Amino acid sequence: MSRTKLIREWQQHGALTTLRRVTGLGAIALLLSGCSAAQHVSQGEPAIERSGLREPLPFTRLTPRTYTPDEWPQALTADVYLPDEPGDALRPAALVVHGGGWRNRTPEDMQGIAEQLAGQGYVAVNIEYRFAPEYRFPSQLHDLQQAMAWIHANADEWQVDTNRIVGVGFSSGAHLVSLLAVAGVEGPLAEPYGGEQSRLAAVLAGGLPSDLLKFDDGRLVVDFIGGTRAEENEAYRLASPARQLTPDSPPFFLFHGQWDQLVPVDHATDFYQALKENNIESELYLQRWRGHFASFLFRGGAIDAGIAFLNRQVNP
Repeated sequence: MSRTKLIREWQQHGALTTLRRVTGLGAIALLLSGCSAAQHVSQGEPAIERSGLREPLPFTRLTPRTYTPDEWPQALTADVYLPDEPGDALRPAALVVHGGGWRNRTPEDMQGIAEQLAGQGYVAVNIEYRFAPEYRFPSQLHDLQQAMAWIHANADEWQVDTNRIVGVGFSSGAHLVSLLAVAGVEGPLAEPYGGEQSRLAAVLAGGLPSDLLKFDDGRLVVDFIGGTRAEENEAYRLASPARQLTPDSPPFFLFHGQWDQLVPVDHATDFYQALKENNIESELYLQRWRGHFASFLFRGGAIDAGIAFLNRQVNP
């Protein structure tokens, strides 16, 4: 995540903006959403091909509310989307986490995805979290663990089956939900706020930085960890989902732009290979002709396939 890579990525993003201005948003969206724009790898038939998405349900968006305890260093809020379904049957939930290099952006980035999840029958909980460099790893993981505890505390009111909570994130948000997923119920990542209530049933992760030791000592990662790889090597290892993966980790759906210079595509391909080696059900959706930002802006097919994968895991 060097300065050169950041500049190159922003140049690519600028070129995309110019292309949109010249050709129109509809034309470029059509170009990037075509069938040939993705390479879908799966252990068996991809979920989206076996069963498509359900007809979207109406939903209700609650007013933002604080999910952290009163004594937490910073009050953090969540947007909650409740599917409008009759009856009292339990349903799955989705913890939704935005990107921004662990240092900026808001849950508004993930609003469209949260709405799509709610339309598919998930109670979608779209959260904010503390930012680096003021707060460093593992503060952000602790925020997600508090969010999971909050979902459990409201499970009866929201009709949530706490055994069917999934994690959904992009970029640094994908990193955080993936780290939550591999933390386990015991060990250094599970203490002191994790455990059983932090268990995820599946993960949908886009643009995932899976191994922080792959990066140069760029500002974003150094600010997040609090030092360089040489200075904080063990923290880098602990904060890398790829290095905490075990056979007990939940199923993963990964999507990633093949032109990504900010988080190179080997973060996805290597992680997918590790998932296979651990016999963890997984799918990899590689987006052709997309960098980091474009893979999110033109994510439609990837999110559809990812939600179909989640549906197969938790049967909403």
